Formats: sequence, structure tokens, C-alpha cells
Amino acid sequence: MLASIVSAGEKRRILRTRLESGGLTVLPGAFNVLSAQAIARAGAAGVYISGHMIAADLGLPDIGLTTLTEVSQRAHQIARMVDVPAIVDADTGFGEPANTARSIQLLEDAGIAGCHIEDQINPKRCGHSEGVEVVDVDIAVRRIRGAVLGRRDAGFVIIARTDARAASGMDAAIERARVFVDAGADVVFPEALRSPDEYRRFRDAVDAPMMINLNEFGGRAPFTQQQVRDLGYQLAVYPMTLMRLAMGAVADGVRDLLAEGSQHDLMDRMQTRDALYELLDYDGHAAFDETILHGRSTGGSR
Repeated sequence: MLASIVSAGEKRRILRTRLESGGLTVLPGAFNVLSAQAIARAGAAGVYISGHMIAADLGLPDIGLTTLTEVSQRAHQIARMVDVPAIVDADTGFGEPANTARSIQLLEDAGIAGCHIEDQINPKRCGHSEGVEVVDVDIAVRRIRGAVLGRRDAGFVIIARTDARAASGMDAAIERARVFVDAGADVVFPEALRSPDEYRRFRDAVDAPMMINLNEFGGRAPFTQQQVRDLGYQLAVYPMTLMRLAMGAVADGVRDLLAEGSQHDLMDRMQTRDALYELLDYDGHAAFDETILHGRSTGGSR
């Protein structure tokens, strides 16, 4: 009740243990706190917080317009309410290497288990857009070093994303990934590769845990989770899937509401009040109130 009882340090330990196991950890993308709670309640091993999602939720395109404050606040809101690790998209680090170091510290304070930093120019754009550009490799390395040096909790997972495949080709992307690992990155995230063979080649060429984006509109059919396991990747994220599902339902629902003049025919498509109350732990809050009013023990209930 009120917040997760699992510490940020423990969530980071859980994430690192899963990475070390070599198995696949699937992180559906949360578009707000309530969806993050639903993800955790469904049994997911973690939650992903997409930069594209945060921008879209603010009515903005994913072109580097969001601020560190907006990202860290959303990350904190989500991380404090779920018992599973959360990873957030930190774009290009929000500035120069010193800014990147401060970004890591604010995300640590937010209770996040890890984040990824990318090598695009600033302002960046969605990795599956046309015309993606990356900074020189030395600038990209300084971002990763800034993140590593800024980290106060060694458990915080730093993920180096490279968009160099689209900008410079596979060989350049692989070489960058190796340099990022040498600079201290814990995980490598190659974005927008074009085939299973490319993902397999990347995996074989880089000695680090790997992350993959299972975006459903990335220019190829999304891989299944079994395909990702077979490719040898350790983290898989669904950045926008749940937001797209929700917004599809919103668009359909508002059209029907205005056309029919009533929500009567929409009610069987809604989350019920009881389901919402269960997700929000109304019973736990009621027990807390009873404790405050009458001094009764809740037996450790949340």
C-alpha cells in the first residue's frame, strides 16, 4: 500500500541476477503508474519506461523534446509503486557527459534499476525513423563514461544503445558496442537491426548481455519471445504496445460515445470498478485507515 516495499537496491540486485543467469527478461512498457501496476500484477519480471511513450503522453513526437525532469519524475512515479525492476529510456543523457552523470544520479534517486543511453545526435529521433544520425564514437564513449562515473550504486545497470546500424552500417555498430563495453556499459542495445541474422551476428560479436526492442512497427515483423531466446538476448522490451492498445480503445470508445449518446454499449469493454479497486488496493488502504483510527494491527498488510 502507498508504495513498493522492495528497495531500489534490491530491485537492481534482482535485475543483475537475471542478467547473469543468461535467460530472457521481458519488460512490457508502462504508459503510466496504473499500467505499470497491471504489468507487475500480471507477473512480468520488470517494467520498461519508453522515451517515446513519455513524449507521446505529453503530446510530443519522439525527437528529443522531453527534459530530464519530466523523465525522472515519470520514472519515480512508476518505480515507487511496483515491486519489480524498472528500466527507463534516458535518450542521449540530456546533455554533455557531466549532464549524463547527473542524469544517472537522478534516476538512481528515482528508484530505477537501470537506463539506456544512446549515441544519436541531440536532438535525437525515434530509432526507426528515416535519417537517424549518430555522434562521433569518442563523444558517444564519453557519454557512457560519464554515466559510469556518475553512478553511485554499482548495482544500477547502464545500457549502451547504438543506432549506428542505420547511420553507418553493421560493422560500425559492432565496433561501437565493443568500445562501449570497454567503457563500462553493462548491457548493449543495438537498435533497428534488419534481420535475425544481423541480431545473431551482433550477439556473437559483442561480449556482453544484450537488449532488444520488440517494437511492432519497426520495419519488420516483431520477433516472438522464443525467437529472442534463440538469438541469445537477455532483455526484451515492448516500448509502446500497451499504450497503442489503450489509445486504440480510447479512439474507438470516444467515437462510439459521441455517436450513440451513451456509454451503455461500451461497458462490457471497460475495466470494471472491482478490478480497478483491486489493482489500487482499496482494501489495503481501508485497513491502513482502520489502524490509524482504532490502533488495530494490519499484520503487515500493504
